[in-house]
Amino acid sequence: MEEEDIVEVEVRYSEKEKYAVFDKEFMPHIDSMYNFAFRLTNDEDDAHDLVQDTYLKAFRFINSFERGTNAKAWLFRILKNSFINDYRKKSKEPSKVDYQDVETTYNSTEDAEMDATTDLRTETVQDMIGDEVANALNSLPVDFRTVIILCDIEGFTYEEMAKILDIPIGTVRSRLHRARNLLKEKLKTYANSMGYQTDGAESEEEEDF
Repeated sequence: MEEEDIVEVEVRYSEKEKYAVFDKEFMPHIDSMYNFAFRLTNDEDDAHDLVQDTYLKAFRFINSFERGTNAKAWLFRILKNSFINDYRKKSKEPSKVDYQDVETTYNSTEDAEMDATTDLRTETVQDMIGDEVANALNSLPVDFRTVIILCDIEGFTYEEMAKILDIPIGTVRSRLHRARNLLKEKLKTYANSMGYQTDGAESEEEEDF
């Protein structure tokens, strides 16, 4: 069963404690969960189904969640796994470009730090958030779209993203770098027409790359 990889601890909660954990730890993140699901599926009904499925699994495997730890990251990991295993294969989106193919195309340098990328949390890009940015983000291959959502929109750390995505931190950094470059290219024409400068922007996160 695909959820086994989320089991890292085994806590025995009473039925009363299970509902308390669910209400206090899980439910406050439902809006973020829906936003993440919608960004992945690009469909409201699929997003609602994906969130519902995630919360059902979260309750089913609640004994593998330790109170006081990062509930949001734990839930996002379940949602990501559910999307990959259940929804991605029947997604209504057009066929997606394979991540490895895109990475090869844009992997012009050995080291990601050679090129500057734009962090969506920077003030300049936050001012641009709108239909153009949303459309550009949605047009990215899902693997790239996911790392931008997790880092630049949801604010997860590299370590948290690595756990959510089940990939090494180095891969997280590289994939995020490629994703930001792809998004920057898609936004360049729009940004320039609005008087924004996307070239040469560098986020603080890239400094320790």
